[in-house]
Amino acid sequence: MKTTLDELQAFTAVVDTGSITAAAEQLAQTASGVSRALSRLEDKLDVTLLRRTTRRLELTEEGEAFLAQARRILAQVEEAEEQMALRRQKPAGRLRINAASPFMLHVLVPLVAGFRERYPEIELELHSSDQIIDLIEHRTDIAIRIGTLRDSTLHARPLGSSRIRVLASPAYLEANGTPETVEQLQARSLLGFTQPESLNQWPLRHAQGDGLQIEPSIKVSSGETLRQLALAGAGIVCLSDFMTQSDRARGSLVQLLSGDTLEVRQPINAVYYRNTALASRIACFLDYVAASLKQQAWAQRTS
Repeated sequence: MKTTLDELQAFTAVVDTGSITAAAEQLAQTASGVSRALSRLEDKLDVTLLRRTTRRLELTEEGEAFLAQARRILAQVEEAEEQMALRRQKPAGRLRINAASPFMLHVLVPLVAGFRERYPEIELELHSSDQIIDLIEHRTDIAIRIGTLRDSTLHARPLGSSRIRVLASPAYLEANGTPETVEQLQARSLLGFTQPESLNQWPLRHAQGDGLQIEPSIKVSSGETLRQLALAGAGIVCLSDFMTQSDRARGSLVQLLSGDTLEVRQPINAVYYRNTALASRIACFLDYVAASLKQQAWAQRTS
């Protein structure tokens, strides 16, 4: 075999990051070293894999075909290494996790120390994104998604669910009055999401039926931003218990219209791409998170 794994890694890293410099940073190598590895690979294959323009690198047709094979080879080598680690009962390797910033901050971050103590050979990479990402493009092993899943190409493991409630700070209510009916909400400052629009349907029973579609006075892209706005007294929000339970326990946020609130729970799923047996590092992380969530009060249906 003429091609080396280092050359395959350099090639896929350049494709994934979009530049030789970024690939070098990801691989902890020099840009010249990555460039030489890429040139050696092209010389050995006697093809051009990437077109170099002044602005970016683009895959050639041959590069597209070779990329799929390169990814498959690297994945098989990684899996073989994981299997050896599993034989030693020590799951190891890099584990890349993506989650929306509220779930990352309020749920996953508090679990990291305990997980690392139990599995010290697993290298965690935590990435926050409030948009749905492509797992392959972002080289992600696990993504935690809140709400109904729409991508049927992914494997999914349910981790639990979290109730949503309408909330406001005592300071906001003191300044603006506490709404006693759903109809009175329209005269208040309502805080909502830019997208998806379904997140702006609040679990409230009203004269026209169940579920109130609101028109936010302020729209933001992140649930954590909404939480901070609500704590600052900017308006009324509808957020999930996993990020507001501590606020409600302290009295920093109080629930509104509890008598008119439907029990709507957002499903929490871990999604991943795997065509073979689940990697040990992924399996142990999912088991750890699932067990931890079972102990959380917000995850119980009696909350």
